[in-house]
Parts: sequence; C-alpha cells; structure tokens
Amino acid sequence: MKRIALAAAIAGAFAAPAFAQSDVTIYGRLNTSIERQKDGDTKVSRVFDNSSRIGFMGTEDLGGGLKAIFQLEHGFNSDDGAATHGNGFWARESWVGLTGSFGTVRLGNTPSATYFASADYVSLHNHDTGSSADALYAYVNERDANKIAYKTPSYNGLTAEVQFTLREQAGNNSWDLAVNYDEGPLHLGGGYVKSGEDKLFVIRGLYEMGDFTFGGYYERDDVEFLGKRNNFRLSAMYTVGASEFHANVGIAGDWDDLDDSGAKQFTLAYNYNLSKRTKLYALYTRVSNDDAAAYNVTTPGDNFSSFGVGIRHNF
Repeated sequence: MKRIALAAAIAGAFAAPAFAQSDVTIYGRLNTSIERQKDGDTKVSRVFDNSSRIGFMGTEDLGGGLKAIFQLEHGFNSDDGAATHGNGFWARESWVGLTGSFGTVRLGNTPSATYFASADYVSLHNHDTGSSADALYAYVNERDANKIAYKTPSYNGLTAEVQFTLREQAGNNSWDLAVNYDEGPLHLGGGYVKSGEDKLFVIRGLYEMGDFTFGGYYERDDVEFLGKRNNFRLSAMYTVGASEFHANVGIAGDWDDLDDSGAKQFTLAYNYNLSKRTKLYALYTRVSNDDAAAYNVTTPGDNFSSFGVGIRHNF
C-alpha cells in the first residue's frame, strides 16, 4: 500500500504543473427576440435568433513569455437549434496560434479584422447582429477560412493586424489589413481589404463623453461588375443607470455601374441591463431601398422593417 501511495504521489507531482499551465474557457451567447418583420408587402411575426453561439478558447503557458492559444466557435439559431454557417460546425472560429512579446500569430478560420475595426465597432446596440445589424456594410472577402494572421503588440494604444487568405482550390488570395488606436475616450480604426479585383477601404472613429458615446465610419468599395460606392454610418448611445438609448443611421450611395442602387437604414433601440451578462431590449429598424437596391429584402426596390423585443444572455 505504501508503494502504491508513493507512486500516486509521484505521478501527481508530475501531472499537476501541466494542468496548472493550461487554461480553457467555455463561453457563449443566447440572443433571441420576438419580431414583427416586413419585407416589401410580406409581413411575418417571428421568434428570431440574433447570432447565438458557443465556443471554447484556451491558452497554454510554454515558458519565457510564449503561449499557445486556440479558439473554436459554433453558431446556432436559438429559436430552433439549427446550426448556422452551414459550411462547417466550427465555421465561426477555428484557429490555433502562438502569442508572445513579438505579437500573435494565428492559423485557421477567423473573421475579417477590418470588419471588427469598423462596422462591428460602432454597432453599439446589438453588436451588429439580427434584423437591426448593419445592412449596408460591404463584406468584400466572404472567405474567412484558410487564413494566416499576425497582430502586433500594442504600442501606446496602437495595434495592427494583417490577414492573408490562401486561395487553395478556388477563389482568390485575399489581404486584410486593420489598424486600431485606443487612448482614453478616443478610439480610432480602419482597414483595407483586397480579394481578387474587389477592394474595400474604411475608417472609423468613436468617442466617449460621459454618458454619451458617438461613433461612425466611412467605407469606400470597389467591386468588379458594380464599380465603386460610398457608405457612411453614424451611431450614438446615451446611458443612464441600467438603461441605454441607441440611434444609428447609414447611407449607401449608388454603385457606379448600377443606377438607383443606393439605400438608407436607421435604427432606434432601448436596452435595459439586468446584469453585466443579461439585458432586455426593444428595437425598430428600417431599410429604404432605391429601385435597384435589395438590402435586406427579397425583391429590389422593396423596403424592410422590423419591430422587436428580446433578451440576450452572455456566459
């Protein structure tokens, strides 16, 4: 018995440091609303998912300031349980990398750094999800898979990230370069994306002034077969106690090669934070399309609107 106890103690001594150096976090979000939506003349009442997800992220301390990191994220519809991002179970995020004093290198599937530095950053109401998401932002590179990404360390609040997407069997090699600057209440960012002949350039600003937050971006697109286009969005938030009042408006101009292809979108919303993890919200959003535009609708020229109430819980 003594020998068995000694062997167990020795095994535990060797195993404990390995487990102590690893850290895995399970996280997610359930975000569900009840909405009355209108697509042209078609009206429907829906229980509606707003980008629910579950994921795993982890780090392992390799010593000398070097860490191994990974993230896996699965998207699903909270209203019926069906998987989203139909091209794969872990299609939202699936990558592995190393981080240290040199910065961070990641390999695998990850969203556009330029998108997170611009449209997502100023979408204060519901993190650019659901029917009130930014309908006008042009996501030039739709392929998030097969990426090589490098992010610099922070230099006095300034970081940069470059992502390269390999073509492999189909599509185009793509570049995504994003920059972010955070200093006190001022937050600046932007990026450049090139995928084949398609290009996107965007700049973003956000400023916190007491209970008020103001943000916006300007996007310039150049897409094959459509030409160039300008897109603007402004957003604002006022907080008092547990309440948040939100408003934003976006204006997309015509594509050079497609007349009457512009559109406008505005959203009004109210959030009530029950805790840091859970909130209730109400929203009204409307997209007004010109005759040849089809943002958020089935038929070009129709308009889209939605009124809804919902609950979001992060874990």
